Amino acid sequence: MPLSFPGKELSCVGLCFGTPEAPSLTTVPIKAATFSVTSICKDLGEETANDVRLPACDAYFLMLYLEDADHADILADGTCTPVHRYEQGSICLVDLDDGAAIRLHSRLNSLTFVLPKTLFEEAASLSSGTKMRRLACRRGKPDGVLANLGTALLALLTGSRASSPPALLGHMAVAICAHLLHQYGETPEGDPTIGRLPSVPKAGAQQADDVDEPPLFPIATATDLAEETFLLDFKRATGLAPFQWLTRMRVERAKEFMAEHTLSIEAIARQCGFGDLEHFNQAFTVETGMTPAAWGRMHVN
Repeated sequence: MPLSFPGKELSCVGLCFGTPEAPSLTTVPIKAATFSVTSICKDLGEETANDVRLPACDAYFLMLYLEDADHADILADGTCTPVHRYEQGSICLVDLDDGAAIRLHSRLNSLTFVLPKTLFEEAASLSSGTKMRRLACRRGKPDGVLANLGTALLALLTGSRASSPPALLGHMAVAICAHLLHQYGETPEGDPTIGRLPSVPKAGAQQADDVDEPPLFPIATATDLAEETFLLDFKRATGLAPFQWLTRMRVERAKEFMAEHTLSIEAIARQCGFGDLEHFNQAFTVETGMTPAAWGRMHVN
């Protein structure tokens, strides 16, 4: 029986990648449409196991790359496009009207989303200023907002769900849909409208260089939720302001990397979304009371 993505079965996307036990979260953030995110971590196997086929359905497929990856599209006639490098922090956004298929040529570590088109209709209905528009396909486009949100979602998928109530996932789902509509929604003429979300400058830093900027403030505005209400609800749900919560999730993720002994401190800082080693050291020290090096000596064998 061919795979499909009906209703709350969106989490079966892991089956398409040959990783049926992949961690997945689903929620109904607005009315009836389901939002789903799955963490895919897949090494290259036998040749036949490296093809991934997604069924045709009325949805968009979004992949956020957590590591650099190489893969090619499989065309309808069975031939493949040239292999393309997808860099960490970039996305692949495609329409699943006719399904999709890829052939992996490297390890894949990504967050994958199957997003019903009705979910975007519901998101657009939240604001009179937001129109439902077809999303433009994108392959290999860097997206800092989604990369930062991915860090937070990955924390929910890898063990922090008990302390993060469903309402938080719902807020993040609406934020992602609003961002996609604003950033990749096509105009009636067919040209994508690439809008810029408002940003929150950080004291003492140039805005253009501020990769540590918390994404949740501008995204709250993009969803047309009252900012005060969003921030109060967020703090009520988590006990922390959004930036504090995101920093804590980044530090917890950094601890996991340190325990694996596979990356340098500098690489861990970049992987977890910190702009440079100085910012990482400062945030880690505030959260734990000790530097990363001191924490590693005490806790990592």
